Amino acid sequence: MKGDPSVENRHLHILWTNADPTTAKLMVMMYAKYSMKNGWWDKCTVIVWGATVKLLSENQELQEEMRLLQTGYGVEFAGCVTCAKELNAVDKMTELGVKLEPWGPHLTRLIQTGAPLITV
Repeated sequence: MKGDPSVENRHLHILWTNADPTTAKLMVMMYAKYSMKNGWWDKCTVIVWGATVKLLSENQELQEEMRLLQTGYGVEFAGCVTCAKELNAVDKMTELGVKLEPWGPHLTRLIQTGAPLITV
């Protein structure tokens, strides 16, 4: 489907704000993995925002799943720098390879342009 003019944007963003570990494992991580494995999207970025920053910084099982998604499937992880600062998790997020940025402007652009976005 690359190059298909009917497909304007093949980069999926998953805005992950739900800090429930089961939802993280069985929706966020699972969909990100299979979306890349099966070629449903050309690129997938998981945005770690709010309470999920704390969850990810403390949950080793999710950290391992994230590493697998990064190295095995090319899923990118980005995060809200303000949330990481508020939750004292900047160092841990950086260590995990989460690219921290002010996400307000990015999220606004995604919404305004109608880019593919799932909010969990």
